[in-house]
Amino acid sequence: MKRLHAAMVCVFLLLQISVSSALAQGTAEDYERSGKLRARTQNKVYKDRVTPHWLEDHRRFWYRNDLPGGKTEFILIDAEKGERRQIEEEDIAALGKSVETPSSEVPPRRGRRGERPRAESPDGKWTAFVKEHNLHLRAKEGGKEIALSKDGNAEDGYREGVFWSPDSKKIVALRTKKGQEHKIHLIESSPRDQLQPKLHTLDYLKPGDRIDRTKPHLFDVAERKEIAVADTLFANPWSVQDVRWSPDSRRFTFIYNERGHRVLRLVGVEADKGTARAIVDEQSKTFIDYNSKFFVHYLDATNEIVWMSERDGWNHLYFYDAATGRVKNQITKGPWVVRGVDRIDDAARKIWFRVGGIHPGQDPYYVHHCRINFDGSASTFLTDGDGTHRIEYSPDRRYYLDNYSRVEMPPITELRRSEDGKRICELERADIRPLLRTGWKPPERFVAKGRDGKTDIHGVIFRPTNLDANKKYPIIEQIYAGPQGSFTPKPFLAFHHPQELAELGFIVVQIDGMGTNNRSKAFHDVCWKNLGDAGLPDRILWMKAAAAKYPYLDLKRVGIYGGSAGGQNALRAVLAHGDFYKAASANCGCHDNRMDKIWWNELWMGWPIGPHYAEQSNVTNAHKLRGKLLLTVGEMDRNVDPASTMQVVDALIKAGKDFELLVVPGAGHGTPGGYAKRREQDFFVRHLLGVEPPNRNAPPSE
Repeated sequence: MKRLHAAMVCVFLLLQISVSSALAQGTAEDYERSGKLRARTQNKVYKDRVTPHWLEDHRRFWYRNDLPGGKTEFILIDAEKGERRQIEEEDIAALGKSVETPSSEVPPRRGRRGERPRAESPDGKWTAFVKEHNLHLRAKEGGKEIALSKDGNAEDGYREGVFWSPDSKKIVALRTKKGQEHKIHLIESSPRDQLQPKLHTLDYLKPGDRIDRTKPHLFDVAERKEIAVADTLFANPWSVQDVRWSPDSRRFTFIYNERGHRVLRLVGVEADKGTARAIVDEQSKTFIDYNSKFFVHYLDATNEIVWMSERDGWNHLYFYDAATGRVKNQITKGPWVVRGVDRIDDAARKIWFRVGGIHPGQDPYYVHHCRINFDGSASTFLTDGDGTHRIEYSPDRRYYLDNYSRVEMPPITELRRSEDGKRICELERADIRPLLRTGWKPPERFVAKGRDGKTDIHGVIFRPTNLDANKKYPIIEQIYAGPQGSFTPKPFLAFHHPQELAELGFIVVQIDGMGTNNRSKAFHDVCWKNLGDAGLPDRILWMKAAAAKYPYLDLKRVGIYGGSAGGQNALRAVLAHGDFYKAASANCGCHDNRMDKIWWNELWMGWPIGPHYAEQSNVTNAHKLRGKLLLTVGEMDRNVDPASTMQVVDALIKAGKDFELLVVPGAGHGTPGGYAKRREQDFFVRHLLGVEPPNRNAPPSE
C-alpha cells in the first residue's frame, strides 16, 4: 500500500511538472518561437498590393497577383466600365504598351530652400562672388571688379550664393555671424583595421550653444551700395530660408524662424527703400512645429499664398493676399488635422491633401485623402474606408487606386474616380490564410481616456500566440514619446517587433500619450518644456483600463523599454512613476536634454535654457530609481551623445543604486544587432517573469 501511495505521489508530481512546463513563460521553447517569428510570417500575405500597368487609352490597366504555391493570375480592369476580369499572361502583349503612372504625392514647393542662389545676373552682365568675406561683382565685359561691401570678416561675413532680382538691378546676399563650435569625442575601442583605439571628433551643437546668425542684406547694383534693411522683424534668427524675388523685382521675401521657435514669419522687403514688413506673422505661446507642420506655396501670378498654421487649435491651411498680408479665407477647418499637402493646381485653384481625424468614429491617426478649392468650397473625400490609406493615380489622374488597412484588417484595394471620389469597384482583398495557419494573431486596437477624463488615448495590445487567459501576464510597454510624430502602428503588417517579446510570455503594449503629434495643438502642447512628462499619466491610465477589461494583465509587474527619446522616456518612467513601472530598459537615451542635439531639444524644451531642463533630467533624478534598470549604449552613437548615458551611470553610482549596463563596442545609435535585443529580452524574463533565461555560456551538449 505504501509503495502504491508513493507511486501515485510520483505520478502526481510528474504531471504537475509537465503541466507547469507546458504553461511556463520565458522557456527555451518560447525563445525559439520568438526567434523564428519573422521567418515564420514572411511571404504569407497575398493580394495586399496592386501594381497597375495603365494602357495608352488611360482607362484600362492590368496587374499581376502572386498566389500561394507559386501560382500567379493576371487581372484586366476597365475603369470606365467598372469591369474586372481575369486574363492569361500571353494576352498582355496584345493589350499594347503601358504608360508611366504619376506619384500619388506630387509635393508643391514647400519653400524651405526657395530660389537657388545664382552667381550670374539674369541679364548676363555681372557675376557675384565672395572675396575675403565681402560681396564683390565682376563685369562680364572687361572683367572689372567692384566691392559692394567692405566690412565683412571671418567672424561676420558673406557667404557664397546670392539672389538676383529678375531685372538684375538688386541683389540679396546672406551674411552670417559665426556662432561657437561644439565638439564631441567618441572613442572607438575595437576598430576593425587596427589594434589600438581610435578617437573620433565631430561637430555637435547642443541646446543653449551660440549659433550662427544669418541675415539678408540688400544691395543696389547701379548705385554700388547697400540699402539698409532694419532687422527688427528678424533680429534673432534660428534660420533665414526661402529667399525669393517677386517677378516684378519690387520686393523680396524670406522665411524667418526665430530662435526658441515661437515666432515664424514670412517677411517682405521693398527693394527701393529696404522697408521690411511681416506678410505672415505666426506666433505661439508654446512652440511652432516648423519641422512637421510648415508649408508655404506661392502663387506669383495672382500674388497669393497658401500657408499652414495651428492658430485655431488644429493644423489647417489658410489663403493669403500676399500683397497686403490679409487672410482671404481659411481653406480647411474643423476638429481634425491636415497631415500634408500632396499637390496644388494653381490654374484650377485646387489642393489635394492628407488629413487625420476627419471621419468621426474612426481612429484619428488614420490617414485619409481629400481635395478642396482655394476658397474652402467643394471639399471632397477621396477615401472613406475605416483604415489608414494610401492612393495612387492613373496617368491622367482621372482614376486612383485606394489601398487601406488596419493593424487587424488586411489591406483592401479599390478603384475610385477622381472627380467625386466615388468607388468604381473593389480590386482585391488581401489573402492572409497562409499567415493564419502559422498561428499568427493580430494586435488589438484599444482606446481609453487620458488624464483629463475626456481625451481618447489610442494604442495596441500584443499577446503571445499561446495565450492562456487563466494565467497572469506581465505588461511591457514599448515607448517612444518623441513629439515629432505619433508611433502606434496603424496599417496591417504580418510582423511587428513587439510580438517577438510577447512570445516570451508578456503582454506588450504601444500607446500614443499626450505630448505626441498628429492630434490637436492642445494635445501636442503637453510636451512643451515638459519632455519629462512623456505622456506617462495617460499611458498608466490606459494600461489600467486594459487590465480592467482583461484580468490576465498583471498590473503588479509592468515593464517599459525604448530607444533614443524612448530611452529617455523609459528611464523617466521608473524614476517618476516607480510605483507603477517595475523594470525599464533604456537604449541610447537622450537622458538630459542639455546633452542632446540642439534642434530637437530646443524645439520642444524651449530657449533660453531654463531650470526645467535640469529638473527633468534623468541624471538629476537618478537617485529616485526604484525597480530594475538596464542601460544600453553604443560607443559610436553619433546621433545621441553616448556621454548622456554615462552621466546617468555616474549619478546612479554616486546614489548607490544597482543597475545593469551594456556598452556595445563600435555600435551606433540604437545599438543595432541581435545581442542587445537578446539582453533586453533576458532582462525582462529574469525580472518580470522570475525565470532564468537559457544559459548561453553552458558547454555544448554532447
